[in-house]
Amino acid sequence: MVQPDPSREIDPGDLLSTLEVIEAQPLVTRADAYEALHDTLARRLEAAPADPAAP
Repeated sequence: MVQPDPSREIDPGDLLSTLEVIEAQPLVTRADAYEALHDTLARRLEAAPADPAAP
């Protein structure tokens, strides 16, 4: 069972590769992997600096 490493940076090309790996797994494993990926991306988004030009 391969799951995304939350400590690792994800670039767009790597994200596609990660999604391909997840999609190749059985359904139950896929759900766990998508949850881990979601958590990783949400943490990165929350940690990103806010856009001062945004309303």
